[in-house]
Amino acid sequence: MARHVVVGDLRVQQIERKDGRRSWTIVWPEGTVHTEADRFLRLHDGSGTQRTYAYLLVDHLRWLERECLALAAVQLRHLERYMGIVDAEVRILLGEPWRVGKRPYGRSALSTAAACLKGFYLHQSSLGVNGELGKKLGTSRLPSRVDRRRSFLGRATRQPRPAEMRRPAAGPCDP
Repeated sequence: MARHVVVGDLRVQQIERKDGRRSWTIVWPEGTVHTEADRFLRLHDGSGTQRTYAYLLVDHLRWLERECLALAAVQLRHLERYMGIVDAEVRILLGEPWRVGKRPYGRSALSTAAACLKGFYLHQSSLGVNGELGKKLGTSRLPSRVDRRRSFLGRATRQPRPAEMRRPAAGPCDP
């Protein structure tokens, strides 16, 4: 299996196998494999799901990086907020807009994203990372219904939020 080093943003990387098949993984900006994501994606090796999950998961991992959240620190409310930011119907404050300039997730993409994230965090929990979140995910569903109110309002999430809803202007990961 040949792995190509890619320098740039956290991104999805295609892996060409010797047998001609393709796999997908996620790499860090310096080109190293994102270990946690790769372990999860390997569960879906050889399926069409692997590529889809890789692209959905890389978006979530970029969001975690922006929010300065480690995998072990993610809570159910963080996942609900993320799903709300990508256009699922939730009843919480969302914070800063995410995916500005990109099309919102549709019903099918939201369902797939919810399944991907739930599977990813349940897998992490099975490896001993964030067991509390794993227990909560085992008994709940992530929001996956399209928020029609925001769609009706012309994608209000693209507009800047009022100051009281924004994160502080400190450095990207300052406490």
